[in-house]
Amino acid sequence: MSTPRVRAPQLKGRGWLNTDGRELSLAELRGKIVLLDFWTFCCINCLHVLDELRPLEEKYSDVLVTIGVHSPKFEHEKDPVALAQAVERYGVDHPVLDDPELNMWQQYAAKAWPTLTVVDPEGYVVANMAGEGHAEGLGRLIDELVQIHTAKGTLRTSAGFHAVQNSDLTLLRFPGKALTLPDGHFLVSDSTHQSIVELDADNETPVRRFGTGKRGRKDGTEPEFSEPGGLCLLPPHTAEIAGYDVVIADTVNHLLRGLNLKTGEVSTVAGSGRQWRGTVDFEAHDSLVLDLSSPWDVAWYDGRVVVAMAGIHQLWWFDPIKRTAGMYAGTTVEALKDGPLPEVWMAQPSGLSASPDGARLWIADSESSAVRWIEHGEMHTAAGQGLFDFGHVDGPADQALLQHPLGVLALADGSVLVADTYNGAVRRIADGRVSTVVDGLAEPSDLVVTADGDIVVVESGAHRLVRLGAGTLAAAGIDVTGVRHRTERPPTMLAPGAVELDLIFTPAPGQKLDESFGPATRLEVSASPPELLLEGAGVTQSLQRRLVISKDVVAGVLQVTAQAATCDMDAEFPACHLTRQDWGVPIRVTSDGAARLPLILRGMDAEAATDGE
Repeated sequence: MSTPRVRAPQLKGRGWLNTDGRELSLAELRGKIVLLDFWTFCCINCLHVLDELRPLEEKYSDVLVTIGVHSPKFEHEKDPVALAQAVERYGVDHPVLDDPELNMWQQYAAKAWPTLTVVDPEGYVVANMAGEGHAEGLGRLIDELVQIHTAKGTLRTSAGFHAVQNSDLTLLRFPGKALTLPDGHFLVSDSTHQSIVELDADNETPVRRFGTGKRGRKDGTEPEFSEPGGLCLLPPHTAEIAGYDVVIADTVNHLLRGLNLKTGEVSTVAGSGRQWRGTVDFEAHDSLVLDLSSPWDVAWYDGRVVVAMAGIHQLWWFDPIKRTAGMYAGTTVEALKDGPLPEVWMAQPSGLSASPDGARLWIADSESSAVRWIEHGEMHTAAGQGLFDFGHVDGPADQALLQHPLGVLALADGSVLVADTYNGAVRRIADGRVSTVVDGLAEPSDLVVTADGDIVVVESGAHRLVRLGAGTLAAAGIDVTGVRHRTERPPTMLAPGAVELDLIFTPAPGQKLDESFGPATRLEVSASPPELLLEGAGVTQSLQRRLVISKDVVAGVLQVTAQAATCDMDAEFPACHLTRQDWGVPIRVTSDGAARLPLILRGMDAEAATDGE
């Protein structure tokens, strides 16, 4: 029995970007292969996919049209101005459909950020894919579609869509992180300008720029970066032995770089340049052979550099003297759970700050809208409630809410300042309470303190560093009674009792499952709260799992991580590929719920979309 063909739903949203004001339709794109990328700009996995797609968009520019469908998670991401800034910040030059109410997300039955849907030249859905690592398979599928539809006469070739990039000549463009230097100057990661900038003590006047401004990964005195982020000043003795002064999180290159402030020379100090996709290993390794994944921030703590490895929801460590590195905290499960460091769950850690006395390491855990800390080998949560709860609410820390914070700054008095990015605010956590220090900022992403005690904020969305007024902290403490939000993703209704979890994965054309280095597939399942899942938690190699859902828990989140290894068929030297995705599936338990939960890693599901015509 053949699988029924599914017509792709028509594209409708609030508006379009990168189309010169035109509204696109699938009807006018008939004859083209259309790739829909369901994304949200907070999501590190979505940013990975943007980079994976660029070579495909260039190679198949005459037959492929990529359309980003922006289906937001956070309230701030519904702001059309914020979306337009994100499109510029991340260099997105294909058309983007603004889907603020997740209408397209629901019509195409997406269950994860990112999700990719391929529509053939006749307007039918031919594939759905969740997560990262699909570039090779997509290329093979496109080649197959080109062959089929050339023979049928249904393929149309023409130039693709390309947006004109913003030519704004501001000194900084979406700066990410900063640090203060011993002479009072500031060092800033000028992320969209692909460089590092030294500013005078006035936080405005440029002194030096490290980087050509070209996206790349070249070392030397004319270095290239790719969206550099966090900066860590090494202690003098360590810097002398290592041969450089500053460690830079070169985020999109998946590298750590070392900067010698005297010579201006940049060297690669950790990372192979490949993106990490593997299993958890807490052993020490040669730092240059390790694969990293979107290092977002770096801080000196406990005698080494700790790295916020946002791409895999972990913390790593790096020793500049021994030139070794390894995992420090986290299991790669994207969620919020405290405890011993190897067992914790994190969600895109993006900001780090060690307390001045060295006792604690503070973390901005952005996707859980949480601030957490490490002490004596354990992680704790100071504020934040989970992946889908956020807002701008002050008060007792266990009730307060943040919205996707990217930066933290530990102060000498024991309090912590938070760059509460999507709330446009600086918040303070002290004595078990959260208060708003200042709001009305444009996506603050980091904070630093000067030798004189001034607080300087990296106001990323305004392309500048801004100094808080004298007495701002002393005047803080008036609580904001703001708005509580939950991500507006419709929950999946499941019945209590036995439920079949079915991960759908079909290898790309010309590939097969690869067991040359062990089992080809891996499935990890957990739940929040843990009581939601009576049976079925843990790790297995099968992509099918029997779960038992508790009748005593009304709602929760299933955390599912799946990966599949494939290799080329009938090749003398076959290339190997790894596909991986993390799902946080909101669940509501109801007597009339489903007894099967299908999740598509890569494949075609006849129920994936409704007929749009």
